[in-house]
Amino acid sequence: MKLQTEIPLNPQQHNLIDYNSRLILLGSCFVENIGEKLAYFKFQNTLNPFGILFHPLAIESLLLNTLNDKAYSEEDVFFHNEQWHCYAAHSKLSASSKDDLLQNLNLAIQQTKQALEASSHIVITLGTAWVYRLVENDEVVVNCHKVPQKKFKKELLSVDTIAESLQAMVALTKSVNPKVSVIFTVSPVRHLKDGFVENAQSKAHLISAVHQVVEPRSQTYYFPSYEIVMDELRDYRFYAEDMVHPNPTAINYVWERFKKVWLHDSTEPMMKMVDTVQKGMMHRPFNPNSEAHQEFLKLLEEKKEVLLRQFPFMKF
Repeated sequence: MKLQTEIPLNPQQHNLIDYNSRLILLGSCFVENIGEKLAYFKFQNTLNPFGILFHPLAIESLLLNTLNDKAYSEEDVFFHNEQWHCYAAHSKLSASSKDDLLQNLNLAIQQTKQALEASSHIVITLGTAWVYRLVENDEVVVNCHKVPQKKFKKELLSVDTIAESLQAMVALTKSVNPKVSVIFTVSPVRHLKDGFVENAQSKAHLISAVHQVVEPRSQTYYFPSYEIVMDELRDYRFYAEDMVHPNPTAINYVWERFKKVWLHDSTEPMMKMVDTVQKGMMHRPFNPNSEAHQEFLKLLEEKKEVLLRQFPFMKF
Protein backbone atom coordinates (compact mmCIF):
# COMPACT_ATOMS: atom_id res chain seq x y z
CA MET A 1 0.00 0.00 0.00
CA LYS A 2 1.17 3.48 -0.85
CA LEU A 3 -0.14 5.93 1.72
CA GLN A 4 1.44 9.11 0.38
CA THR A 5 1.73 10.92 -2.93
CA GLU A 6 5.28 11.98 -3.70
CA ILE A 7 6.32 14.87 -5.91
CA PRO A 8 8.97 13.65 -8.35
CA LEU A 9 12.13 15.71 -7.92
CA ASN A 10 15.26 15.39 -10.03
CA PRO A 11 18.66 16.47 -8.72
CA GLN A 12 19.82 19.71 -10.24
CA GLN A 13 22.47 19.10 -12.91
CA HIS A 14 24.21 22.47 -12.83
CA ASN A 15 25.05 25.18 -10.30
CA LEU A 16 24.78 22.86 -7.31
CA ILE A 17 25.37 24.17 -3.79
CA ASP A 18 28.56 23.08 -2.04
CA TYR A 19 30.73 24.45 0.76
CA ASN A 20 32.31 26.99 -1.61
CA SER A 21 28.90 28.41 -2.50
CA ARG A 22 27.66 31.66 -1.00
CA LEU A 23 23.94 32.07 -0.48
CA ILE A 24 21.61 34.91 0.37
CA LEU A 25 18.08 34.03 1.46
CA LEU A 26 15.24 36.57 1.37
CA GLY A 27 11.53 36.49 2.01
CA SER A 28 8.83 34.86 4.09
CA CYS A 29 9.38 33.08 7.40
CA PHE A 30 9.76 29.70 5.67
CA VAL A 31 13.06 30.85 4.12
CA GLU A 32 14.28 31.29 7.69
CA ASN A 33 13.75 27.55 8.27
CA ILE A 34 15.99 26.67 5.30
CA GLY A 35 18.48 29.39 6.29
CA GLU A 36 18.75 27.99 9.81
CA LYS A 37 19.50 24.52 8.38
CA LEU A 38 22.23 25.96 6.15
CA ALA A 39 23.65 27.87 9.13
CA TYR A 40 23.61 24.74 11.33
CA PHE A 41 25.65 22.84 8.73
CA LYS A 42 28.01 25.85 8.39
CA PHE A 43 27.31 26.83 4.79
CA GLN A 44 28.16 30.40 3.84
CA ASN A 45 24.82 32.18 3.90
CA THR A 46 23.21 35.53 4.68
CA LEU A 47 19.64 35.31 5.94
CA ASN A 48 17.09 38.15 5.70
CA PRO A 49 19.22 41.16 6.75
CA PHE A 50 16.00 43.24 6.78
CA GLY A 51 14.03 40.58 8.61
CA ILE A 52 11.10 38.59 7.23
CA LEU A 53 9.69 39.99 3.98
CA PHE A 54 6.23 38.61 3.28
CA HIS A 55 5.32 39.86 -0.20
CA PRO A 56 7.13 40.29 -3.55
CA LEU A 57 7.12 44.10 -3.60
CA ALA A 58 8.97 44.12 -0.24
CA ILE A 59 11.79 41.98 -1.66
CA GLU A 60 11.96 44.00 -4.88
CA SER A 61 12.09 47.24 -2.88
CA LEU A 62 14.94 45.93 -0.72
CA LEU A 63 16.97 44.91 -3.78
CA LEU A 64 16.37 48.29 -5.43
CA ASN A 65 17.35 50.23 -2.29
CA THR A 66 20.41 48.04 -1.84
CA LEU A 67 21.73 48.54 -5.36
CA ASN A 68 21.02 52.28 -5.14
CA ASP A 69 23.06 52.43 -1.90
CA LYS A 70 20.14 53.99 -0.06
CA ALA A 71 21.12 55.84 3.10
CA TYR A 72 18.27 55.78 5.63
CA SER A 73 17.56 59.06 7.40
CA GLU A 74 15.09 60.50 9.93
CA GLU A 75 12.37 60.88 7.30
CA ASP A 76 12.33 57.08 6.80
CA VAL A 77 11.50 56.21 10.43
CA PHE A 78 8.67 56.83 12.89
CA PHE A 79 7.90 56.36 16.59
CA HIS A 80 5.10 54.03 17.70
CA ASN A 81 4.47 51.99 20.87
CA GLU A 82 7.70 53.20 22.50
CA GLN A 83 9.85 51.99 19.59
CA TRP A 84 11.32 53.46 16.43
CA HIS A 85 10.28 51.64 13.26
CA CYS A 86 10.72 51.75 9.50
CA TYR A 87 7.96 50.76 7.09
CA ALA A 88 10.66 49.28 4.80
CA ALA A 89 11.91 46.73 7.35
CA HIS A 90 10.71 44.03 9.72
CA SER A 91 10.32 44.84 13.42
CA LYS A 92 13.48 42.84 14.24
CA LEU A 93 15.41 45.98 13.18
CA SER A 94 13.23 48.30 15.30
CA ALA A 95 14.89 49.97 18.29
CA SER A 96 14.15 52.17 21.28
CA SER A 97 16.57 54.76 19.88
CA LYS A 98 16.18 56.49 16.52
CA ASP A 99 19.95 56.46 15.99
CA ASP A 100 20.13 52.72 16.73
CA LEU A 101 17.39 52.02 14.18
CA LEU A 102 19.11 54.09 11.49
CA GLN A 103 22.38 52.34 12.24
CA ASN A 104 20.62 48.94 11.97
CA LEU A 105 19.04 49.88 8.64
CA ASN A 106 22.19 51.22 7.02
CA LEU A 107 24.28 48.28 8.25
CA ALA A 108 21.68 45.87 6.83
CA ILE A 109 21.87 47.62 3.45
CA GLN A 110 25.65 47.16 3.40
CA GLN A 111 25.36 43.49 4.41
CA THR A 112 22.76 42.87 1.71
CA LYS A 113 24.87 44.47 -1.01
CA GLN A 114 28.01 42.56 -0.03
CA ALA A 115 26.05 39.30 -0.01
CA LEU A 116 24.40 39.99 -3.37
CA GLU A 117 27.68 40.80 -5.08
CA ALA A 118 29.41 37.68 -3.72
CA SER A 119 26.56 35.16 -3.85
CA SER A 120 26.41 32.09 -6.06
CA HIS A 121 22.74 31.44 -5.18
CA ILE A 122 19.85 33.60 -4.03
CA VAL A 123 16.81 31.86 -2.52
CA ILE A 124 13.61 33.94 -2.57
CA THR A 125 10.54 32.67 -0.71
CA LEU A 126 7.20 34.36 -1.39
CA GLY A 127 4.65 34.36 1.42
CA THR A 128 1.60 36.31 0.32
CA ALA A 129 0.17 38.37 -2.52
CA TRP A 130 -1.75 40.59 -0.08
CA VAL A 131 -0.14 43.96 0.64
CA TYR A 132 -0.93 47.00 2.77
CA ARG A 133 -0.74 50.49 1.27
CA LEU A 134 -0.24 53.50 3.56
CA VAL A 135 -3.19 55.85 2.99
CA GLU A 136 -1.21 59.06 3.54
CA ASN A 137 1.25 58.51 0.68
CA ASP A 138 -0.16 55.47 -1.22
CA GLU A 139 3.08 53.49 -0.72
CA VAL A 140 3.12 49.74 -0.08
CA VAL A 141 4.75 48.93 3.26
CA VAL A 142 6.94 45.97 4.16
CA ASN A 143 5.56 45.73 7.70
CA CYS A 144 2.69 47.53 9.46
CA HIS A 145 4.37 47.44 12.92
CA LYS A 146 0.95 47.18 14.63
CA VAL A 147 -0.01 50.68 13.47
CA PRO A 148 -3.87 50.92 13.44
CA GLN A 149 -5.33 49.24 10.35
CA LYS A 150 -7.39 52.31 9.42
CA LYS A 151 -4.14 53.91 8.21
CA PHE A 152 -3.76 51.29 5.45
CA LYS A 153 -5.59 50.01 2.41
CA LYS A 154 -5.34 46.25 1.83
CA GLU A 155 -5.08 44.93 -1.73
CA LEU A 156 -4.29 41.73 -3.61
CA LEU A 157 -1.46 41.93 -6.14
CA SER A 158 -2.40 40.65 -9.59
CA VAL A 159 -0.49 37.80 -11.23
CA ASP A 160 0.97 40.23 -13.79
CA THR A 161 2.12 42.67 -11.09
CA ILE A 162 3.83 39.86 -9.19
CA ALA A 163 5.47 38.51 -12.36
CA GLU A 164 6.82 41.99 -13.17
CA SER A 165 8.16 42.26 -9.62
CA LEU A 166 9.90 38.87 -9.87
CA GLN A 167 11.42 39.81 -13.23
CA ALA A 168 12.70 43.03 -11.65
CA MET A 169 14.27 41.02 -8.78
CA VAL A 170 16.14 38.83 -11.26
CA ALA A 171 17.26 41.80 -13.35
CA LEU A 172 18.45 43.77 -10.31
CA THR A 173 20.36 40.79 -8.90
CA LYS A 174 22.00 39.89 -12.21
CA SER A 175 22.99 43.52 -12.84
CA VAL A 176 25.65 43.13 -10.12
CA ASN A 177 26.07 39.35 -10.25
CA PRO A 178 25.34 37.92 -13.73
CA LYS A 179 26.21 34.31 -12.82
CA VAL A 180 23.99 34.01 -9.74
CA SER A 181 21.36 31.24 -9.65
CA VAL A 182 17.94 32.42 -8.43
CA ILE A 183 15.76 29.84 -6.66
CA PHE A 184 12.13 30.84 -6.07
CA THR A 185 9.88 29.04 -3.60
CA VAL A 186 6.39 29.70 -2.26
CA SER A 187 5.97 29.44 1.50
CA PRO A 188 3.67 26.64 2.71
CA VAL A 189 2.75 28.80 5.72
CA ARG A 190 -0.93 29.71 5.30
CA HIS A 191 -1.90 33.33 6.02
CA LEU A 192 -5.28 32.45 7.49
CA LYS A 193 -5.77 35.89 9.03
CA ASP A 194 -6.52 36.98 5.47
CA GLY A 195 -9.20 34.28 5.28
CA PHE A 196 -9.15 30.72 3.92
CA VAL A 197 -10.39 31.64 0.44
CA GLU A 198 -8.21 34.75 0.34
CA ASN A 199 -5.11 32.75 1.32
CA ALA A 200 -5.77 30.22 -1.44
CA GLN A 201 -6.20 33.02 -3.96
CA SER A 202 -3.00 34.66 -2.77
CA LYS A 203 -0.93 31.48 -3.10
CA ALA A 204 -2.42 30.83 -6.54
CA HIS A 205 -1.33 34.29 -7.72
CA LEU A 206 2.21 33.73 -6.41
CA ILE A 207 2.56 30.30 -8.01
CA SER A 208 1.14 31.46 -11.35
CA ALA A 209 3.50 34.44 -11.41
CA VAL A 210 6.59 32.39 -10.51
CA HIS A 211 5.97 30.01 -13.40
CA GLN A 212 5.87 32.95 -15.80
CA VAL A 213 9.37 33.92 -14.72
CA VAL A 214 11.25 30.68 -14.05
CA GLU A 215 13.62 29.68 -16.83
CA PRO A 216 16.47 27.26 -16.04
CA ARG A 217 18.39 28.41 -19.12
CA SER A 218 18.55 31.83 -17.45
CA GLN A 219 19.51 30.26 -14.10
CA THR A 220 16.12 30.93 -12.50
CA TYR A 221 14.48 27.95 -10.84
CA TYR A 222 11.47 26.86 -8.78
CA PHE A 223 11.62 24.56 -5.77
CA PRO A 224 8.17 23.19 -4.79
CA SER A 225 8.25 23.58 -1.00
CA TYR A 226 4.59 24.65 -1.02
CA GLU A 227 3.52 21.57 -2.98
CA ILE A 228 5.61 19.24 -0.82
CA VAL A 229 3.85 20.36 2.36
CA MET A 230 0.39 20.60 0.80
CA ASP A 231 0.55 17.23 -1.00
CA GLU A 232 3.22 14.97 0.47
CA LEU A 233 2.57 16.09 4.07
CA ARG A 234 -1.20 16.38 3.84
CA ASP A 235 -1.80 15.86 7.56
CA TYR A 236 -2.09 18.19 10.56
CA ARG A 237 0.48 16.16 12.49
CA PHE A 238 3.07 18.01 10.37
CA TYR A 239 1.95 21.40 11.70
CA ALA A 240 2.79 23.36 14.84
CA GLU A 241 0.15 24.00 17.49
CA ASP A 242 -1.15 27.04 15.58
CA MET A 243 -2.11 24.68 12.71
CA VAL A 244 -0.50 27.17 10.32
CA HIS A 245 3.30 26.79 10.50
CA PRO A 246 5.05 23.53 9.55
CA ASN A 247 6.49 21.78 12.61
CA PRO A 248 10.14 20.58 12.91
CA THR A 249 9.28 17.22 11.31
CA ALA A 250 7.87 18.96 8.23
CA ILE A 251 10.79 21.39 8.07
CA ASN A 252 13.27 18.50 8.23
CA TYR A 253 11.35 16.69 5.49
CA VAL A 254 11.41 19.68 3.13
CA TRP A 255 15.10 20.23 3.95
CA GLU A 256 15.85 16.62 2.94
CA ARG A 257 14.02 17.17 -0.35
CA PHE A 258 15.90 20.44 -0.91
CA LYS A 259 19.19 18.64 -0.24
CA LYS A 260 18.34 15.99 -2.81
CA VAL A 261 17.78 18.61 -5.50
CA TRP A 262 20.30 21.34 -4.74
CA LEU A 263 23.21 20.09 -2.61
CA HIS A 264 26.26 18.57 -4.25
CA ASP A 265 27.11 14.99 -3.22
CA SER A 266 30.49 16.20 -1.94
CA THR A 267 28.74 18.06 0.90
CA GLU A 268 27.37 14.90 2.54
CA PRO A 269 30.52 13.73 4.43
CA MET A 270 31.28 17.30 5.52
CA MET A 271 27.73 17.81 6.76
CA LYS A 272 27.97 14.59 8.79
CA MET A 273 31.17 15.82 10.40
CA VAL A 274 29.69 19.25 11.12
CA ASP A 275 26.62 17.57 12.62
CA THR A 276 28.86 15.45 14.87
CA VAL A 277 30.70 18.57 16.07
CA GLN A 278 27.48 20.51 16.62
CA LYS A 279 25.94 17.70 18.67
CA GLY A 280 29.20 17.25 20.56
CA MET A 281 29.24 20.94 21.51
CA MET A 282 25.69 20.62 22.87
CA HIS A 283 26.61 17.54 24.93
CA ARG A 284 26.38 18.08 28.70
CA PRO A 285 28.55 15.56 30.62
CA PHE A 286 27.73 14.08 34.02
CA ASN A 287 31.35 14.58 35.05
CA PRO A 288 33.18 17.33 33.11
CA ASN A 289 36.50 16.41 34.72
CA SER A 290 36.41 12.71 33.88
CA GLU A 291 39.10 11.18 31.71
CA ALA A 292 36.46 9.96 29.25
CA HIS A 293 35.05 13.46 28.80
CA GLN A 294 38.52 14.98 28.32
CA GLU A 295 39.19 12.41 25.58
CA PHE A 296 35.81 13.27 24.03
CA LEU A 297 36.74 16.99 23.99
CA LYS A 298 40.11 16.21 22.41
CA LEU A 299 38.48 14.24 19.59
CA LEU A 300 35.95 17.03 19.11
CA GLU A 301 38.72 19.62 18.72
CA GLU A 302 40.47 17.37 16.19
CA LYS A 303 37.28 17.22 14.11
CA LYS A 304 36.97 21.01 14.27
CA GLU A 305 40.55 21.40 13.09
CA VAL A 306 39.94 19.08 10.13
CA LEU A 307 36.94 21.17 9.09
CA LEU A 308 38.66 24.53 9.63
CA ARG A 309 41.73 23.51 7.63
CA GLN A 310 39.46 22.86 4.65
CA PHE A 311 36.89 25.60 5.30
CA PRO A 312 38.43 28.47 7.34
CA PHE A 313 35.17 30.45 7.18
CA MET A 314 33.42 28.03 9.58
CA LYS A 315 32.90 29.28 13.12
CA PHE A 316 32.10 27.00 16.06
